[in-house]
Amino acid sequence: MNKIRNLCIILGDQLSHNSPVLSNFDKKKDMVWMAEVMSESVSTLSSKQRTTLFFSAMRHFCDELKQKSIKVEYIQINNGVEDFAEALKNTIANYNIDHFKCVTPGDIRVYELLTDFFKKKKKNIDWLDETHFIANSNEFNEWIKGYKKPRMEYWYRYIRKSRKVLLEDDGKPIGGKWNYDVSNRKSFNKLGPQSIKKPLRFKPDKITKKVILDIEKKLPNLPGSISAFGWAVTREQALKALDDFIKFRLFLYGDYQDAMWTEEPWLYHSVISSCLNLKLLNPEEVIKEVEHAYHKNKIPLNAAEGFIRQIIGWREYIRGLYWFYSDIWMTTNNLKAKRRLPDFYWNGTTKMTCINQSINQVIENGYGHHIQRLMVTGLFSLLYGVKPSEIHAWYLSMFIDAVAWVEVPNTIGMSQYADGGIVGSKPYIASGAYINRMSNYCKNCIYEPTNASGENACPLTTLYWYFVYKNKSLLKNNPRLSMQIRNWDNKDKKMKNGIISRSKKLFNNIELF
Repeated sequence: MNKIRNLCIILGDQLSHNSPVLSNFDKKKDMVWMAEVMSESVSTLSSKQRTTLFFSAMRHFCDELKQKSIKVEYIQINNGVEDFAEALKNTIANYNIDHFKCVTPGDIRVYELLTDFFKKKKKNIDWLDETHFIANSNEFNEWIKGYKKPRMEYWYRYIRKSRKVLLEDDGKPIGGKWNYDVSNRKSFNKLGPQSIKKPLRFKPDKITKKVILDIEKKLPNLPGSISAFGWAVTREQALKALDDFIKFRLFLYGDYQDAMWTEEPWLYHSVISSCLNLKLLNPEEVIKEVEHAYHKNKIPLNAAEGFIRQIIGWREYIRGLYWFYSDIWMTTNNLKAKRRLPDFYWNGTTKMTCINQSINQVIENGYGHHIQRLMVTGLFSLLYGVKPSEIHAWYLSMFIDAVAWVEVPNTIGMSQYADGGIVGSKPYIASGAYINRMSNYCKNCIYEPTNASGENACPLTTLYWYFVYKNKSLLKNNPRLSMQIRNWDNKDKKMKNGIISRSKKLFNNIELF
């Protein structure tokens, strides 16, 4: 039986050659272990786009390791192995292994699964800290102790100061302000977005084509489409995608990061989140490239600051919250939401143009930008009262950049307010008027965004006012939403009854959507 000193486990979102699991790697004594298992695509549902991305990136990474003469035990989906436990059991039976090492997974479920496996086998596994973020978990845990309400903005300023990002020599923010969010909320005029260079896409190579064939064979019933796959699956491609964004779209990202437009899934967004989350890119190098572009006068300050805030603000903040509150996320349901997720989230069949556009591009590409996620698909789920666990399962399944540490707090916390205010200070609610202001979705929709009652009323507008009505006690003490309570109270009785009646019809007949 072959003897292995260290079995170095690398999971699908840990594809960095600088991973701590590879430090002090001895090519003669150690071995890398990677596995594609059925349960991670079926029991924890993963779409064809997302599964293809993970498997293809993993197989490319495996090839790169082998080119360095690193021994890899790689289990492909064609083996039909059910889960990580079965895969590891088979490996342990074939090798005499002294030690096991793995970087802490981005999903506490996987962490607990592997921990339990090694405990039952009476073997130890060394959990290594993830170094592919700007801050470590202990740093966040220490920081959060100093705040009763630890909002993202405070963390964002802390990181910018401590890492000297976009700072003057005296330590003050470049431009005199920490945050240019007020400059980043523009919508397009009636002509829509002009002269957008679409993001760099990558044709499937031999490895990716084989992955697609394997998925169609072993996992044919996964949701979504695979025909338009074009995501970066190697570090080389990821660097090209980053360069493409900085050169051709970042200069207008700040202005239009919240805007939406029919048949325009990409607009000025970076679409590099999957590269970051799979560790094909490092956040520090991304920030440095953006800062460099600003200092070379290639992009305006609101674009540089707005994008960097997504990286060192939201991304790092969300990761800290995920682990700090890891014991509560999947059980919390502050608004007591209990409805099933409508089928149109999976098939895209709905008369609401905004939902139709946003969901069908996810089915096709595995992607939607942050406003479509928060203020379209997430907004409807919140107003309709979908169980947090069901909308969470949809986001985790359908979005190619979804890893639990980033998806769970964003969905259950920020989007659905199921956490009672850990992530955000208020529920992110809006009526159809917001969609109309930020997009052209309403132009050709059968529903009228300004109408709250009646047959042609926008379901989002109707359900928005019903949400205000049903949650008056929650909203009345929130300074950012209390005015809406007064607006509800000032509506005449006929209007109130019309909204309540229309809402009940919507709740009782999903076909109305």
